[in-house]
Amino acid sequence: MSFTACKKLDQQPESTATKNAVFGTENGLKLYTNSFYNMEFLPKRSTTGDAMSDYLAVRSVQDFIRPGGFGANNSDGWKWTDLRNINYFIENCNDPAVPAAVRNNYIGIARYFRAYFYMEKVKRFGDVPWIGKAMDIDDPSLNAGRDKRELVMDSVLADINFACENILATNDPSRTMVTKWVANAYKSRLCLFEGTYRKYHTELNLTGTANKWLEEAASAADNVIKNGGYSLNTAGGPDASYRQVFTSNTPVAGEVLQAAVSDLNLGILHDANWWWTSGTYGAKASFTRTFINTYLKLDGTPFTNDPAYRTMVFKDEVKHRDLRLKQTIRLGDYKRISSGKQVPAPPLFSYTFTGYQPIKWTLDDINFDAGSLNTNAIALFRYAEVLLNYAEAKAELGTLTNADWALTVGALRSRAGITGGLSAKPMVPDPYLMTNYFPGIADASILEIRRERGIELSLEGFRFPDILRWKRGALMEQEWNGFYVPELNTPMDLNEDGILDVAFYQGTRPNPAVAGVTYVDVSATNGNAINSQLLKNGRSGELTWMNEIPRKWDERNYYYPIPLNDLQRNPNLKQNPGWQ
Repeated sequence: MSFTACKKLDQQPESTATKNAVFGTENGLKLYTNSFYNMEFLPKRSTTGDAMSDYLAVRSVQDFIRPGGFGANNSDGWKWTDLRNINYFIENCNDPAVPAAVRNNYIGIARYFRAYFYMEKVKRFGDVPWIGKAMDIDDPSLNAGRDKRELVMDSVLADINFACENILATNDPSRTMVTKWVANAYKSRLCLFEGTYRKYHTELNLTGTANKWLEEAASAADNVIKNGGYSLNTAGGPDASYRQVFTSNTPVAGEVLQAAVSDLNLGILHDANWWWTSGTYGAKASFTRTFINTYLKLDGTPFTNDPAYRTMVFKDEVKHRDLRLKQTIRLGDYKRISSGKQVPAPPLFSYTFTGYQPIKWTLDDINFDAGSLNTNAIALFRYAEVLLNYAEAKAELGTLTNADWALTVGALRSRAGITGGLSAKPMVPDPYLMTNYFPGIADASILEIRRERGIELSLEGFRFPDILRWKRGALMEQEWNGFYVPELNTPMDLNEDGILDVAFYQGTRPNPAVAGVTYVDVSATNGNAINSQLLKNGRSGELTWMNEIPRKWDERNYYYPIPLNDLQRNPNLKQNPGWQ
């Protein structure tokens, strides 16, 4: 195999202390394992993890799904230096001067991070080499090939099991450290991924082992549910409690197991507002209408049961819906703060292509918009995800009960103000979900759990991995559509505050223009250039964006190619199918 930055492989971890002082005291072990939190493979302070997904229209079609747009020379992620640091610790954490339980606690933390490291590699590349030792630069294993998925994932499971059993901390008031419950939550996440991946990717010939992983996922989630002491945040009521989890400066301790926390004094901030409210800095990411249609009505019935939904205008379609919708996108009475005053803030077409403009991660004060200034904590593990992991694993196993449904999906929907369908699992599959998202799934519970997962975990970085494990890469070919526009040259009041907000035209911009209205050209061309923003029916219909750019999902796209340079250094790795 091959490593990036190989020269570092024979270096000892830098320290002013001796090896004895590091591995011979609990404080030394703590300091060493604290270094793992800064490793490159971990999610950084990002709120943009779903930028590549089926439900966001962005500035341009990603090269990964453009025919001929991506290859081994574009690929990355084949970096292994962090692994040596972890393995070095595990090998050397054996000083009898430190009690065995204490040593096992820190080894458990190290093995948690090794499991995390490997899970990310398997998700990206499939088969990878399993390395359980700190190799030196001249180790012949460096030129070995890749190991089978089964061997690697069995080793990952052994690591995360050790972490769950041996990490001592069950509470961390800062919500920034790995605890026993974080380890169990992560186990439920990785085992659900592997179990469903094996179930739906029949080409692996591992379907017979899928249930083992699903059972492990359900068990780990159940452990957190019964013993972790967490609960869904309900402060502020159904209108505010969901979004509060994402805009609070301090992690909402009841629901958040672990978070990346900002610190103004240390300059540890992030750029959510800048990315989501800039027409130039971010990807101008906007939800598609196909996805927004999946939000239920408050009575618990599908919005798409109403035959009028196809031509419903924005101000009407967002009413009486799952209250997470108003906490996820700009609509209705949403306001921003400018110079200390609240001002109405309808969708702004400087920042959105579809009209469905996200607010989930942004702070309402516009002072946060111009740079990396955000102070809100970024949740990495939430109780809501654990509930969904449990529900999905049980549903895939065929053992989901009405009590399980009420505990998980029912509780999440209740927090969102939904009143119906909370206590008993559904029996009738939703035809909209089957037609537009999951044509091979007829189990109503699995369909609804997938709906719930998309909504509850939106913009948290789960969508693309979910698409991979469900083997629904074809969703990446969906058109990018926006809200319905009934006619040209007619300004629309999007938030019903009596002020007209946007109008769509073709050709010459209306003159005189209505003051305060944003005019959007939906002509077929802008001069000699193709216009990517159109109306589906020509002079009316859903907005569409970038649909002239071809998108293609092939079987090979379920894995990234091994980067070309690494493959040239070690041909024994062999390229992933389809990327040769």
